Amino acid sequence: MSVVDQKRLPVDIFKLDAARIQKGWYSDHYFNNSTFILGALAEQGYRFRGACAALAAQGVDVSQVDVGNIEVDMQYFTRRAPFSLVAGVDEALAMFKLCTGFHDDQGRFVNTADNLEIDAVHDGAKVAPWEPVMRVRGRYRDFAILETPTLGALSRRTRIATNVYQALQASGGKPLLFFPARFDIYEAQAGDGYAYRIALDVWNLERHDSLDAYISTEAQGDWWGGKGSGTMAHAYLLCFLRDTVEATLQFASLIPAEIKRVALVDVNNDCVGDSVQTAVAMFRRYREHVEAGRPEDAERYVLFGVRPDTSGDMIDVSVAPLGDPTLDCGVNPRLVRNIREALDTLADHIDLPYRWLERARRYFRNIKIVATGGFTPQRIQQFETLRVPVDIYGVGSFFFEGENNDFTADVVRAKIDGSWHDMAKTGREARQSPQLQRVVY
Repeated sequence: MSVVDQKRLPVDIFKLDAARIQKGWYSDHYFNNSTFILGALAEQGYRFRGACAALAAQGVDVSQVDVGNIEVDMQYFTRRAPFSLVAGVDEALAMFKLCTGFHDDQGRFVNTADNLEIDAVHDGAKVAPWEPVMRVRGRYRDFAILETPTLGALSRRTRIATNVYQALQASGGKPLLFFPARFDIYEAQAGDGYAYRIALDVWNLERHDSLDAYISTEAQGDWWGGKGSGTMAHAYLLCFLRDTVEATLQFASLIPAEIKRVALVDVNNDCVGDSVQTAVAMFRRYREHVEAGRPEDAERYVLFGVRPDTSGDMIDVSVAPLGDPTLDCGVNPRLVRNIREALDTLADHIDLPYRWLERARRYFRNIKIVATGGFTPQRIQQFETLRVPVDIYGVGSFFFEGENNDFTADVVRAKIDGSWHDMAKTGREARQSPQLQRVVY
């Protein structure tokens, strides 16, 4: 599925709109124009009538070049520094496999993908700026219209994968919840979730780690078999008239035990109060079932975490204002520390039989803090530098933002009389990469 296992995704997993890709529906129209003109010139038997000073200086005769059927060498690259974590290669290869070719006089598509020679890195490869991630050689008019959709797949998937990896670096390997689905069209979710998984796999491979994937929709796991997970929304809590405790208890009673219980605790702008009350109520139910000899039912009431998601223009009631919105508002270090301290000392402030005291301490201290709301690598890094006791970060729209990961495709060589000659625009050149591997469908 990636550089991790050196396998490529099967073509059919992408559910491509192949028929319309073949017709240039998704292509910048100048590529459609190029395909039309080259096809027409091929039918006319046209031979090159212009001049090429560079080739003439090498003694190459270009007067019989069959422009309509010219074969080219095209390379794909991006320029993000210091590196990009590549994703979208397999998706681009699927487009080449299904959509390389031409339409005959009867309008039937003739697939010529087998005539291409493609070298590509695997998804998950780390590449330097300008390092080619893919090289395609073949008759240009057969794949000219694929430049737009293949570049789009590489640009978006690589941007997300690189941003996820950057966030993992900032968190020091703490788990990341992948929360961007609400910020873009639903059709993008499968590929976006795959890019997140690629970054996670590379992190685990490099760091000998075992971080789990946390995605929020089923679609995000479509390409790799992942399952969406989640707990509760603000709207759900409002259906319970902002009673966080009651909403969490009902969630615990009805949702399968394997789904982690994470209480959303900011709906009343009292994250500490709602965290404490919810934790106590869940523990009491847990204890009741344990004492009644129902351990499976008790598992339903294990509170895995609490999630503060305080708006960036709100000051939680537990935070003493300092007069600086960056220090007072939203999910800030002081708020997280207040929650952690309250949970860690909670067992010593409630009425419990002595035999339950130590077990209660472990229960409350094991409750994780899941911080969400406007997190970026820079903000995560700040929290980590300050050793804020966050266990899991939820990240959303940043994954679509971050630095530019636009890809470019350049023709760098042309085949003339059976030999390859440099033919890049001024300022560009053919480049190599040891990570490129021959693609065999």
